[in-house]
Amino acid sequence: MTTTNSAKNRKKTEFMGAVSGTLIGMSGGVDSSVAACLVLESGCADRVAGTTLKLFDGEDGKCCSVDDVTDARSVCSKLGIRYFVLNLKREFQSSVIDNFAETYIAGDTPNPCIECNRHLKFGRMLSKARELGFANIATGHYARITRIGGEYYLQKGLDGKKDQSYVLYMIARDDLQRVKLPLGELTKSEVRGIAREKGLLTANKRDSQDICFVPDGDYAAFIGNWARDRKIALPGAGCFVGTQGQDFGKNKGALAYTIGQRRGLGVSYSEPLYVTAKRGSDVILGTERELYSSVLSAKDVNVLVPDVLSASYRLSAKTRYSQIEQPCTAEFTESGVLRVEFDEPQRAITPGQSVVLYDGGTVICGGVITDNRY
Repeated sequence: MTTTNSAKNRKKTEFMGAVSGTLIGMSGGVDSSVAACLVLESGCADRVAGTTLKLFDGEDGKCCSVDDVTDARSVCSKLGIRYFVLNLKREFQSSVIDNFAETYIAGDTPNPCIECNRHLKFGRMLSKARELGFANIATGHYARITRIGGEYYLQKGLDGKKDQSYVLYMIARDDLQRVKLPLGELTKSEVRGIAREKGLLTANKRDSQDICFVPDGDYAAFIGNWARDRKIALPGAGCFVGTQGQDFGKNKGALAYTIGQRRGLGVSYSEPLYVTAKRGSDVILGTERELYSSVLSAKDVNVLVPDVLSASYRLSAKTRYSQIEQPCTAEFTESGVLRVEFDEPQRAITPGQSVVLYDGGTVICGGVITDNRY
């Protein structure tokens, strides 16, 4: 045991010393591989290392698999930089997986990628980097961090199709100066071109699309297994209820449905019906026009540009990753709730998802949607 601890201490000591250099998050994909190349070529990092966050035991070909670790290690070896794995499975379980299941059971629809960024990729990784003696971290996200007049701002990536600023709104304002996003001014095709030019084995690797711990997309089955393992009783089947109080019969349980869903309801009506809300075991159904709302409220708001929201302010906002920002007015109420009112009604605003506000290309703030009928 003594020998093992001594070896661990020696390995840790290799990274300690003056706080400088950059620790690069390596997922095993092409984006983080090219980010590592660009950090090395920037000339501003005197010490560089790559690390993979081991979040859970993924299958081969999926996120966090042995394949990903092997690919990340191979890229770091080719680049001549050190590499190690950080085991954060316990933190991922409590902060992301458990939160996802509990929020879903409560009737909201969470975004686990944002929670992973909040707690692990830009939370635990930043603190771990400091422990290991690195001043900064870098990732392969498509967004930019710009310094203007001594202040740091999170901005959209120049490739509108790949911009990931929406899922990065939760980076603490004081941490922006420690985060490097080398891909912010590149397109995906340019990134793959760099990877091929450098001879990286990840150059043609396919991007991961699904929630990493639910690769088949069957949320209800996953949450059912999660609850069964913990002997937690899930809400039973309820009723389909119309927005005007109509009784449309029994449902399969609220977990089986999402806001905006139309297919698979098994309900006959004079026009198509959609899931507009969930209340306990009941699922509320309405027409297409009843999916739209103009106002939302949000909690757990992370403000990156404080002065803007000191009063009601004209901005644009998006309520899901793939949405184009929509004109709106935003302000904090006296109770500290973020209130956003859109110029035009928006489709399927979903509690549990996030709203992110922009002023042009700059992220002003973001928070978790609590209500779409403010």
